[in-house]
Amino acid sequence: MLSDRTRRRMSERLRQAGIEDTRVLDVMVEVPRHLFIDQALATRAYDDVSLPIGHGQTISQPLTVARMTELLLAGRTPGKVLEIGTGCGYQTAVLLKLGAEVYSIERLAAMLEIARRNLRATKLVHARLVHGDGHLGLPEAAPFDGIIMTAAARQVPEALIEQLAEGGRLVMPIGDEQVQHLWRFEKTQQGIQQSRLEPVKFVPLLPGRS
Repeated sequence: MLSDRTRRRMSERLRQAGIEDTRVLDVMVEVPRHLFIDQALATRAYDDVSLPIGHGQTISQPLTVARMTELLLAGRTPGKVLEIGTGCGYQTAVLLKLGAEVYSIERLAAMLEIARRNLRATKLVHARLVHGDGHLGLPEAAPFDGIIMTAAARQVPEALIEQLAEGGRLVMPIGDEQVQHLWRFEKTQQGIQQSRLEPVKFVPLLPGRS
């Protein structure tokens, strides 16, 4: 179930679902998703489903990870990326494999330790992981070429827009527990360009840290 063939079948499903960036499709094959979830769920690791990872959190389905990554990187090199919501570290690993310089914020200390363990297991240890409040971003490391948020906010945190470099992109879900959509924001000389995209379902972005 965890073979290279299984991963390639997942990548082919992603391509058929509309993912076009070959960099993203290749990396989705390379990153061992089964190492980022409970081993009791390992046989479902390459199905296109979200799965529980503890502490009330989930790992996004592969299509969502691939879609958000493609939106963030379309037509450019990864550069410096801020991830809001480290979770189990899977999205972090995908970004690292693509060559991004990754800073990642997680509000749950216990979840951050799980991410560190998972990333060590996959020998991807060069992300800067931070225990903090994602609403605030990481001003000391700004500006960022890309910001990706893996939890749904009611509105765009102003701090994240401020921390985007010119030409930078922010990809995030916006909405409440019932209705959410994926959005992409791009900072240009003329201001912020924004696009509302497809419906999604994420855990809510909560304030503070614990």
